[in-house]
Parts: sequence; C-alpha cells; structure tokens
Amino acid sequence: MKLANRQILVTGATGFLGSHLVEALVREGCQVRALAHYRSDQSPSGTGNIALLPAEVLDGVELVWGDVCDRDSVTAAMRGIEVVFHLAALIGIPYSYQAPSSYLQVNAGGTLNLLQAARDAGVGRFVHTSTSEVYGTAQYTPIDEKHPLVAQSPYAASKIAADKLAESFHRSFDLAVVTVRPFNAFGPRQTDRAVIPTIISQRLADIDPVVIGNAKSTRDFTFASDTARGFVRAAACDDAVGQTVNLGTGQGITIGELAEVICALTSGGSYRSDTARKRPDKSEVQELLCNADRAAELLDWRASTTLKDGLLATIDFIRTNPDRYRPTLYGV
Repeated sequence: MKLANRQILVTGATGFLGSHLVEALVREGCQVRALAHYRSDQSPSGTGNIALLPAEVLDGVELVWGDVCDRDSVTAAMRGIEVVFHLAALIGIPYSYQAPSSYLQVNAGGTLNLLQAARDAGVGRFVHTSTSEVYGTAQYTPIDEKHPLVAQSPYAASKIAADKLAESFHRSFDLAVVTVRPFNAFGPRQTDRAVIPTIISQRLADIDPVVIGNAKSTRDFTFASDTARGFVRAAACDDAVGQTVNLGTGQGITIGELAEVICALTSGGSYRSDTARKRPDKSEVQELLCNADRAAELLDWRASTTLKDGLLATIDFIRTNPDRYRPTLYGV
C-alpha cells in the first residue's frame, strides 16, 4: 500500500511519539487528520507537541478535537479516512496503580471504538500501537513476537486487552490490522514522565546526584524518528497485515548505566535510587531487549540512530525548552 496522498487519521497525535509520526507522514506526502484529546484551552499550548512541528509540516495537518472514549467523536474523525494509526492511550505506568479502571476505559475501550469505527468506514489499513511492556520481564532475550504476554501492571493489562481486540477484529471481520510494538521510544518532545527526560532535566538543573528508580532494570531505547519510520513502513507493508512487529535496537542498557552516560554527556555527576520511584516488587519489569528480526525482514527496518546521538538531540531539546520540565518533581 502506498501512503502518499492518502487520508490518514492519527490518534494520540499531540503526544510525544504521535507528533513524530505526524511529521513523518506529512513528509511522506500524506493528508493527515490529527485527533487531539479535547481541552478547554484550544490555544497553541492546548495542542501539545503538534504546536512544536515546523510550519511546513503543520500546513499538512488537519487538527480535530475529540476523545477516543466517545464513539460519536471517533466516528466523525473517521469520515473519509483510508489509513488509521492508533496511538492514543494512557501511558504512565505508575498512575495505572492508582487508577486502573481509567486505563481499561481508554486503552481497551478507546481501541474498541476505533476498531468499530474503522470497520464501519471500510478503512484499508489499521495500525495499532502496542508496547514492549506487554511482555513483562523477559523470559528469554532478545524478545521476539512469540514471547508470552505477561501483565505486570494495570497499564500492561489494558494494552494486552487492546492488542487482543485488534487481533480479534482482523480475525473476525478481516480488518487489515498491523500491530506495532515499540521498545522504549525516546527523543525530543518527550515529557519528564519518562526516565530519559527525567535524568536530563535534573542534570541541566545541576541536581547531583540525580534521582532514579530501579537502577538495575534493562531497557532497549529507540530514537523516536526511527520508531516513527517503522510505523510508516508497517502501514505500507501488505505482508505485515495480521502480524505484530517489534521495533527496537537490540541493544540493552540498565537505567543506572543510562544515568552515567547522560551525566557524562552533560556536566558530570552521579545518581541514586529512590524507593518512591520503584514499582511494586512483583510488578517491576526487569529486562526488555528487542528482537527486531521480523521488522528487518518484513519492513526492511532497522534503528539507525545511536543512543549517544539520540541523547544529544534530546539534551539539546530540553536545554532549549526548560519550561516544559520540572526537574525537582517526580511525574507519574
């Protein structure tokens, strides 16, 4: 499927990864409709990361307001759409312990609304966003798409439910679903809810030692533009329909090692672990390391940005946008 000139709907478009995907799609020549969660503040600050896109990209974006939990607004946003990229979700893992029902409503219920509307509208391709968190702590590494799904947090459980709903609509109704499963995307525009901006913003504020959670857990960090490129290729690949595709680098790093790298790239310093930032013992995902062989074979996709180069770009963004970050606070 060629994406150029097609009518594309992106949910979660004002978020971190969504904004990078919108930019990639516009540069591919797509007509992008961005579904933004309605806020009473519809000034530029109310459009999230969309407001940070270059003017030539914004010219190719139609911004519409709605809520994936509202069937009517989803149906309206779906009119005339040929391809859907569904990224909208509640993603903060710590908050999922406090408000699990809201995660089920948004992540599973919202996905169901999108799937039903896409089926009714005769959409030609539905790209569903999963997460490496659905694997839980690695039972073997690197993790391929056959790895068991283990819900170690309410967030992960809600995403597994969403993944299975997407799978069911492909099997039951022949909806052309592709599930993309990113491993720990990072880069400019990410909020300080995530670990990399948290560490960077602390160092740029001269906080020493920086405060982190579990220093021993391992993650596979993938630069956002690489991840967005994987989404685009997944949508364009006919052979990917009905499949789940991991997107990751295959390179793992502990959070403690990551903190050391960031300190070295900024102004030095050290780190310490704070129990308040750690997950409950049985919920902590200790290791995520991606096997992206399927993405390489099906999509001709590999991550091309090194961790160092991605971190430098992220550091530069945070340094030039300090008002977006709260280095002394722990965001959930």
